[in-house]
Amino acid sequence: MELYPAVDVQGGHVARVPRDADADPLAVIARFAAAGAHWIHFVDLDRAYGRGDNRELVRTVFGAAAVPVQVGGGLRTDAAVDEMIGWGAARVVVGTKGAMDAALVDRLLARHGPARLAVAIDTKDGRLAARGTTDVFDVSPLDLARRVRSQGIRTVIYADVMRDGMLAGPDIAGALALAPLDLQVIASGGVASLADLRVARAAGLAGAIVGRALYEGNFTLEEALTCVA
Repeated sequence: MELYPAVDVQGGHVARVPRDADADPLAVIARFAAAGAHWIHFVDLDRAYGRGDNRELVRTVFGAAAVPVQVGGGLRTDAAVDEMIGWGAARVVVGTKGAMDAALVDRLLARHGPARLAVAIDTKDGRLAARGTTDVFDVSPLDLARRVRSQGIRTVIYADVMRDGMLAGPDIAGALALAPLDLQVIASGGVASLADLRVARAAGLAGAIVGRALYEGNFTLEEALTCVA
């Protein structure tokens, strides 16, 4: 199972870090890479929530990171995804709202191929809920996952948005519901302990995104990497 340390940026700094912690995104990414991370999961929260963006920082991150960067957050148009890949993102996560547009997914796959793309399956109370918007869709997470899989998507990021940053444990059952589709399912949101990672690994998930638990010292990145190896 792959571990994805999360670097969420707001106003040019890493969001939700303790007051005395280093909030420089480049320094944090370098530290994660030095500790053995194989990937970084990067999100521009300002862009995701419609508060502007951190464009120059994002470009710098892609150029400076010593490991591949998976980027998400408000990326739901051709232009946004093309831009991220053009700047050097290893993989772009197409937002749930964007993925509802089957034609968009087809166009992106035709240009970039499945290795460079993932789809966010964001849920709330069992329904699709586009992060950063108030949109809730009358389509089940399984239905969206089934459709994008049929189009050629191979990787999805599954998240219960109510657990994001809450250290409440990831929604393993929801992620596992997508497993029969032969997708690489990465769980996001809620990881609080090494026990959560052990459960995700035992369940056969392809990966887990971890943020707040690392920043608050619940465990070290080295411990987490050992746990999922």
